[in-house]
Amino acid sequence: MNLPTLRQLQYLVAVVELRHFGQAAERCFVTQSTLSTGIQELEHTLGSQLLERTKRKVIPTQLGKTLAQRAQHILGLTTELVEISREGQHLLSGKLYLGVIPTIGPFLLPKVLPGIRERFPQLELMLVEDQSARLLDRLHAGELDTAIMAMPYDIGNLQHLVFKGENFCVAFPREHALSQGGPVTAAELPGNELLLLEEGHCLRDHALAACHLDGLRGSAAFQGTSLYTLIQMVVGGQGITFLPEMAVDTELMQQAEISFRALAEKGPHRQLSLIWRPSWHRKQELYLLAEAMAELLDGDIQDQPESLL
Repeated sequence: MNLPTLRQLQYLVAVVELRHFGQAAERCFVTQSTLSTGIQELEHTLGSQLLERTKRKVIPTQLGKTLAQRAQHILGLTTELVEISREGQHLLSGKLYLGVIPTIGPFLLPKVLPGIRERFPQLELMLVEDQSARLLDRLHAGELDTAIMAMPYDIGNLQHLVFKGENFCVAFPREHALSQGGPVTAAELPGNELLLLEEGHCLRDHALAACHLDGLRGSAAFQGTSLYTLIQMVVGGQGITFLPEMAVDTELMQQAEISFRALAEKGPHRQLSLIWRPSWHRKQELYLLAEAMAELLDGDIQDQPESLL
Protein backbone atom coordinates (compact mmCIF):
# COMPACT_ATOMS: atom_id res chain seq x y z
CA MET A 1 0.00 0.00 0.00
CA ASN A 2 1.37 3.37 -1.04
CA LEU A 3 1.37 6.00 1.73
CA PRO A 4 1.47 9.80 1.53
CA THR A 5 4.85 11.40 2.10
CA LEU A 6 5.48 14.03 4.76
CA ARG A 7 6.33 16.50 2.00
CA GLN A 8 2.95 15.91 0.35
CA LEU A 9 1.21 16.48 3.68
CA GLN A 10 3.14 19.73 4.12
CA TYR A 11 1.96 20.87 0.68
CA LEU A 12 -1.66 20.03 1.49
CA VAL A 13 -1.60 21.89 4.85
CA ALA A 14 -0.05 24.97 3.26
CA VAL A 15 -2.57 25.11 0.41
CA VAL A 16 -5.59 24.57 2.67
CA GLU A 17 -4.40 27.30 5.05
CA LEU A 18 -3.42 29.87 2.41
CA ARG A 19 -5.90 28.95 -0.36
CA HIS A 20 -3.23 29.93 -2.86
CA PHE A 21 -0.74 27.73 -4.72
CA GLY A 22 1.90 30.43 -5.17
CA GLN A 23 1.93 31.46 -1.51
CA ALA A 24 1.89 27.83 -0.39
CA ALA A 25 4.89 27.09 -2.64
CA GLU A 26 6.82 30.00 -1.10
CA ARG A 27 6.10 28.74 2.40
CA CYS A 28 7.34 25.27 1.47
CA PHE A 29 10.41 26.65 -0.39
CA VAL A 30 9.54 24.89 -3.66
CA THR A 31 8.31 25.99 -7.06
CA GLN A 32 4.59 26.21 -7.69
CA SER A 33 4.76 23.40 -10.22
CA THR A 34 6.53 21.12 -7.73
CA LEU A 35 3.87 21.81 -5.12
CA SER A 36 1.04 21.30 -7.60
CA THR A 37 2.53 18.02 -8.76
CA GLY A 38 2.93 16.87 -5.15
CA ILE A 39 -0.75 17.58 -4.41
CA GLN A 40 -1.84 15.70 -7.53
CA GLU A 41 0.29 12.69 -6.53
CA LEU A 42 -1.27 12.79 -3.07
CA GLU A 43 -4.77 12.79 -4.57
CA HIS A 44 -3.79 9.90 -6.81
CA THR A 45 -2.40 7.93 -3.84
CA LEU A 46 -5.59 8.49 -1.83
CA GLY A 47 -7.92 8.09 -4.77
CA SER A 48 -9.85 11.22 -3.77
CA GLN A 49 -10.07 14.87 -4.76
CA LEU A 50 -8.76 17.17 -2.05
CA LEU A 51 -8.93 20.57 -3.79
CA GLU A 52 -11.25 22.34 -6.20
CA ARG A 53 -9.12 24.31 -8.65
CA THR A 54 -10.20 27.36 -10.58
CA LYS A 55 -8.18 30.06 -12.31
CA ARG A 56 -8.80 32.51 -9.46
CA LYS A 57 -8.87 30.46 -6.28
CA VAL A 58 -8.41 27.12 -4.58
CA ILE A 59 -11.22 25.60 -2.51
CA PRO A 60 -10.50 22.58 -0.28
CA THR A 61 -13.06 19.81 -0.42
CA GLN A 62 -14.55 18.65 2.86
CA LEU A 63 -12.26 15.63 2.73
CA GLY A 64 -9.33 17.95 1.97
CA LYS A 65 -10.07 20.00 5.11
CA THR A 66 -10.35 16.89 7.28
CA LEU A 67 -7.12 15.39 5.96
CA ALA A 68 -5.29 18.71 6.35
CA GLN A 69 -6.22 18.73 10.06
CA ARG A 70 -4.96 15.18 10.47
CA ALA A 71 -1.84 16.04 8.47
CA GLN A 72 -1.08 18.92 10.84
CA HIS A 73 -1.17 16.50 13.75
CA ILE A 74 1.13 14.04 11.97
CA LEU A 75 3.59 16.80 11.08
CA GLY A 76 3.56 17.99 14.69
CA LEU A 77 4.46 14.51 15.93
CA THR A 78 7.23 14.31 13.35
CA THR A 79 8.65 17.62 14.51
CA GLU A 80 8.57 16.33 18.07
CA LEU A 81 10.53 13.23 17.02
CA VAL A 82 13.22 15.43 15.47
CA GLU A 83 13.43 17.60 18.60
CA ILE A 84 13.77 14.53 20.83
CA SER A 85 16.51 13.20 18.57
CA ARG A 86 18.37 16.52 18.72
CA GLU A 87 18.10 16.49 22.50
CA GLY A 88 19.81 13.13 22.51
CA GLN A 89 22.74 14.60 20.57
CA HIS A 90 23.58 16.87 23.54
CA LEU A 91 25.20 15.05 26.41
CA LEU A 92 23.03 14.98 29.54
CA SER A 93 19.95 16.61 28.13
CA GLY A 94 16.30 15.64 28.11
CA LYS A 95 14.68 13.29 30.61
CA LEU A 96 16.71 10.83 32.65
CA TYR A 97 14.86 8.45 34.96
CA LEU A 98 17.09 8.02 38.00
CA GLY A 99 16.40 5.64 40.89
CA VAL A 100 17.96 6.06 44.33
CA ILE A 101 17.81 4.01 47.52
CA PRO A 102 16.35 5.60 50.71
CA THR A 103 19.62 5.41 52.65
CA ILE A 104 21.37 7.53 50.00
CA GLY A 105 18.73 9.83 48.50
CA PRO A 106 17.99 12.22 51.42
CA PHE A 107 21.68 12.80 52.09
CA LEU A 108 23.23 12.72 48.61
CA LEU A 109 20.67 14.54 46.46
CA PRO A 110 20.67 17.88 48.34
CA LYS A 111 24.47 17.95 48.01
CA VAL A 112 24.68 17.23 44.27
CA LEU A 113 21.44 18.29 42.57
CA PRO A 114 22.08 22.08 42.59
CA GLY A 115 25.50 21.58 41.00
CA ILE A 116 24.21 19.06 38.45
CA ARG A 117 21.39 21.39 37.39
CA GLU A 118 23.88 24.22 37.01
CA ARG A 119 26.26 22.13 34.92
CA PHE A 120 23.60 20.42 32.80
CA PRO A 121 20.66 22.85 32.48
CA GLN A 122 19.06 20.80 29.70
CA LEU A 123 18.92 17.66 31.86
CA GLU A 124 15.55 16.82 33.44
CA LEU A 125 16.02 14.28 36.24
CA MET A 126 12.98 12.15 37.06
CA LEU A 127 13.72 10.77 40.54
CA VAL A 128 12.36 7.52 41.98
CA GLU A 129 13.17 6.34 45.52
CA ASP A 130 12.92 2.64 46.33
CA GLN A 131 14.80 -0.25 47.90
CA SER A 132 17.66 -1.88 45.99
CA ALA A 133 15.85 -5.03 44.80
CA ARG A 134 12.91 -3.07 43.41
CA LEU A 135 15.19 -0.56 41.70
CA LEU A 136 16.91 -3.45 39.93
CA ASP A 137 13.51 -4.77 38.81
CA ARG A 138 12.63 -1.34 37.43
CA LEU A 139 15.96 -1.11 35.63
CA HIS A 140 15.44 -4.50 33.98
CA ALA A 141 11.89 -3.48 32.99
CA GLY A 142 13.14 -0.25 31.37
CA GLU A 143 11.23 1.96 33.83
CA LEU A 144 14.53 3.50 34.96
CA ASP A 145 17.56 4.57 32.94
CA THR A 146 19.99 4.31 35.84
CA ALA A 147 20.02 4.06 39.63
CA ILE A 148 22.20 5.15 42.52
CA MET A 149 22.85 2.20 44.81
CA ALA A 150 25.38 1.09 47.39
CA MET A 151 27.86 -1.66 46.58
CA PRO A 152 28.67 -4.42 47.18
CA TYR A 153 25.33 -5.77 46.03
CA ASP A 154 24.41 -8.53 43.62
CA ILE A 155 23.39 -6.68 40.44
CA GLY A 156 23.63 -9.65 38.09
CA ASN A 157 24.61 -8.65 34.56
CA LEU A 158 24.03 -4.93 35.13
CA GLN A 159 26.99 -2.57 34.96
CA HIS A 160 28.08 -0.08 37.59
CA LEU A 161 30.46 2.79 38.22
CA VAL A 162 31.63 3.75 41.73
CA PHE A 163 31.75 7.50 42.35
CA LYS A 164 32.10 7.69 46.14
CA GLY A 165 33.42 5.48 48.92
CA GLU A 166 31.84 5.93 52.32
CA ASN A 167 32.35 4.72 55.88
CA PHE A 168 29.92 4.26 58.75
CA CYS A 169 29.68 6.02 62.07
CA VAL A 170 27.99 4.77 65.21
CA ALA A 171 25.28 6.98 66.72
CA PHE A 172 24.96 6.94 70.52
CA PRO A 173 22.57 8.72 72.89
CA ARG A 174 24.41 11.72 74.37
CA GLU A 175 24.53 10.16 77.84
CA HIS A 176 25.65 6.72 76.66
CA ALA A 177 28.77 5.29 78.29
CA LEU A 178 30.42 4.95 74.85
CA SER A 179 29.30 8.30 73.44
CA GLN A 180 32.72 9.96 73.72
CA GLY A 181 36.04 9.12 72.15
CA GLY A 182 37.66 8.39 68.82
CA PRO A 183 36.94 5.55 66.40
CA VAL A 184 35.12 2.64 68.03
CA THR A 185 35.57 -1.01 67.07
CA ALA A 186 32.69 -3.38 66.47
CA ALA A 187 33.91 -5.55 69.34
CA GLU A 188 33.23 -2.67 71.76
CA LEU A 189 29.60 -2.26 70.70
CA PRO A 190 26.84 -3.73 72.89
CA GLY A 191 25.00 -6.01 70.47
CA ASN A 192 21.83 -6.03 72.59
CA GLU A 193 21.44 -2.27 72.02
CA LEU A 194 21.84 -2.36 68.28
CA LEU A 195 19.05 -0.80 66.19
CA LEU A 196 19.00 -1.91 62.54
CA LEU A 197 16.99 -1.30 59.42
CA GLU A 198 14.64 -4.11 58.47
CA GLU A 199 15.50 -6.75 55.87
CA GLY A 200 15.65 -5.36 52.33
CA HIS A 201 17.81 -2.33 53.14
CA CYS A 202 21.35 -2.87 51.89
CA LEU A 203 22.78 -0.47 54.49
CA ARG A 204 21.87 -3.05 57.11
CA ASP A 205 23.88 -5.72 55.29
CA HIS A 206 26.82 -3.40 54.62
CA ALA A 207 27.04 -2.30 58.26
CA LEU A 208 26.91 -5.84 59.60
CA ALA A 209 29.44 -7.04 57.04
CA ALA A 210 31.81 -4.16 57.85
CA CYS A 211 31.62 -5.07 61.53
CA HIS A 212 31.73 -8.84 60.96
CA LEU A 213 28.46 -9.06 62.89
CA ASP A 214 26.45 -11.25 60.53
CA GLY A 215 25.36 -13.31 63.52
CA LEU A 216 23.30 -10.38 64.80
CA ARG A 217 20.95 -10.28 61.79
CA GLY A 218 18.00 -11.70 63.69
CA SER A 219 18.80 -10.43 67.17
CA ALA A 220 18.73 -6.63 66.82
CA ALA A 221 17.00 -4.73 69.62
CA PHE A 222 14.80 -3.00 67.03
CA GLN A 223 14.31 -3.14 63.25
CA GLY A 224 13.11 0.07 61.63
CA THR A 225 11.79 1.04 58.21
CA SER A 226 13.92 4.18 57.85
CA LEU A 227 17.06 5.80 59.17
CA TYR A 228 14.98 8.64 60.59
CA THR A 229 13.07 6.15 62.76
CA LEU A 230 16.34 4.73 64.08
CA ILE A 231 17.67 8.22 64.77
CA GLN A 232 14.63 9.08 66.87
CA MET A 233 15.07 5.82 68.76
CA VAL A 234 18.69 6.77 69.52
CA VAL A 235 17.63 10.28 70.60
CA GLY A 236 15.16 8.63 72.98
CA GLY A 237 17.92 6.55 74.53
CA GLN A 238 16.61 3.26 73.13
CA GLY A 239 19.86 2.03 71.61
CA ILE A 240 22.63 2.68 69.10
CA THR A 241 22.75 2.46 65.32
CA PHE A 242 24.99 2.77 62.27
CA LEU A 243 24.81 5.84 60.04
CA PRO A 244 26.67 6.61 56.79
CA GLU A 245 29.10 9.53 56.95
CA MET A 246 26.97 11.50 54.54
CA ALA A 247 24.00 11.30 56.90
CA VAL A 248 26.08 12.55 59.83
CA ASP A 249 27.10 15.63 57.87
CA THR A 250 23.61 17.14 57.78
CA GLU A 251 21.98 19.94 59.76
CA LEU A 252 19.33 17.56 61.10
CA MET A 253 21.92 15.23 62.61
CA GLN A 254 24.02 18.05 64.00
CA GLN A 255 20.98 19.35 65.88
CA ALA A 256 19.92 15.95 67.20
CA GLU A 257 20.79 14.89 70.74
CA ILE A 258 23.22 12.27 69.45
CA SER A 259 26.94 11.64 69.68
CA PHE A 260 28.83 10.14 66.75
CA ARG A 261 31.95 8.03 66.69
CA ALA A 262 33.64 6.74 63.55
CA LEU A 263 33.60 2.98 63.04
CA ALA A 264 37.18 1.76 63.35
CA GLU A 265 36.84 -1.18 60.93
CA LYS A 266 38.72 -0.63 57.66
CA GLY A 267 36.65 0.95 54.89
CA PRO A 268 35.20 1.99 52.64
CA HIS A 269 32.19 0.29 54.20
CA ARG A 270 30.03 0.91 51.16
CA GLN A 271 30.51 2.34 47.65
CA LEU A 272 28.00 4.69 46.06
CA SER A 273 27.54 3.66 42.44
CA LEU A 274 25.54 4.29 39.29
CA ILE A 275 23.90 1.12 37.91
CA TRP A 276 22.60 0.62 34.36
CA ARG A 277 21.69 -1.98 31.74
CA PRO A 278 24.57 -3.05 29.43
CA SER A 279 22.34 -2.36 26.41
CA TRP A 280 21.54 1.22 27.39
CA HIS A 281 22.68 3.66 24.69
CA ARG A 282 23.71 6.67 26.83
CA LYS A 283 26.51 5.08 28.85
CA GLN A 284 29.00 7.88 28.23
CA GLU A 285 26.56 10.34 29.76
CA LEU A 286 26.43 8.29 32.94
CA TYR A 287 30.18 8.58 33.29
CA LEU A 288 29.82 12.38 33.04
CA LEU A 289 27.05 12.30 35.64
CA ALA A 290 29.10 10.13 38.00
CA GLU A 291 32.14 12.34 37.49
CA ALA A 292 30.09 15.43 38.32
CA MET A 293 28.74 13.85 41.50
CA ALA A 294 32.23 12.76 42.55
CA GLU A 295 33.54 16.29 42.11
CA LEU A 296 30.61 17.80 43.97
CA LEU A 297 31.29 15.38 46.82
CA ASP A 298 35.04 16.06 46.70
CA GLY A 299 35.69 12.53 45.58
CA ASP A 300 37.13 10.74 42.57
CA ILE A 301 35.82 8.20 40.10
CA GLN A 302 37.18 4.91 41.40
CA ASP A 303 36.74 2.73 38.36
CA GLN A 304 35.55 2.92 34.78
CA PRO A 305 34.01 0.01 32.86
CA GLU A 306 35.70 -0.92 29.61
CA SER A 307 32.47 -0.09 27.78
CA LEU A 308 33.00 3.59 28.66
CA LEU A 309 36.63 3.82 27.59
